Amino acid sequence: MSQTITAAHSAAIDALHTAYLAALDKGDMAAWASTFAADNARYFCISAENDHRGLPLALMYDDCRGRIDDRVSFVTKVWVGTYEPYRTRHFIQRLSCEAAGNNQYRLTSGFTIMMSAEGGTTAVLTSGEYRDLIEIQGDGDKFRAVFRERRAVYDADVLPRYIVFPF
Repeated sequence: MSQTITAAHSAAIDALHTAYLAALDKGDMAAWASTFAADNARYFCISAENDHRGLPLALMYDDCRGRIDDRVSFVTKVWVGTYEPYRTRHFIQRLSCEAAGNNQYRLTSGFTIMMSAEGGTTAVLTSGEYRDLIEIQGDGDKFRAVFRERRAVYDADVLPRYIVFPF
């Protein structure tokens, strides 16, 4: 695509990333879900090995908006009190951004997630790469970016604990 990203679209994408990471680091699953498009959104969390081999087996496989909403319900209602609480801190770096047409962009970003168990120490949970399809919605000065698809490809073959929250 020959279309270049405008400064305003770039700022909207940065705001989306900030909202996404803040929601996860606060444990606010409703805010996390609000970063995705209201329709036809997808979220996958998959190991680099399975991704590289083309295997669809994923840690989290939310292939529609309804499943993203189900994940929020499970974490906030069904699983409450059944897992050892932990906090996360996400760090990202945008590596590439290409226009994908129709106010959409394909982004690749590196990520590192730190994790702290309650009363414990901080350790690296994992690192990896986000592969995103982001859409700019709205016109003029009133627009926002949302995820159409977020694919979190994590590097670790084995994670140091069970995972409740998305990456």
